[in-house]
Amino acid sequence: MSDSIKSQAFSDELMAFIEEWKSKPGNLIMILHRVQEEFRYVSRESAEKVAELTNTPLATIYGVLSFYHFFKLAKPGEHNIQVCLGTACYLKGSEALVDEVDHLLGIKLGETTSDGKFSIEGVRCVGCCGLAPVMTIGKEVFGKVTKDQVPGIIAKFN
Repeated sequence: MSDSIKSQAFSDELMAFIEEWKSKPGNLIMILHRVQEEFRYVSRESAEKVAELTNTPLATIYGVLSFYHFFKLAKPGEHNIQVCLGTACYLKGSEALVDEVDHLLGIKLGETTSDGKFSIEGVRCVGCCGLAPVMTIGKEVFGKVTKDQVPGIIAKFN
């Protein structure tokens, strides 16, 4: 095992999960979900380790990671801001929410603040179309958000 792969320490629980799932149909998605659950994203080192442990080509791993929007390849901020960019939210002004976060925190979609406290991503649908536009921070959902409300929402997490 290479040094970079050794540096990515998987918990005993994750190793047992991989061992249990590595020969089952649909294993790769389940394993990658579990890796992301443990680390909040799937690093290159984690992907390499999964490839080695499951005897799966790294290209196949990245094919799955890049196809499914759920997977994160970069470490998100401590507080990950998700702004819904689905049709209902977009039509109700979610783009202005993204612009306000950019203005306040100096980060664009897919970026993390230099202190690692906040990151922002656009998502396709949060399932709260009646509350459009919607943004979430962690597990907290904010509906019918206006640009003027964004500073107060972010302040709750400082």
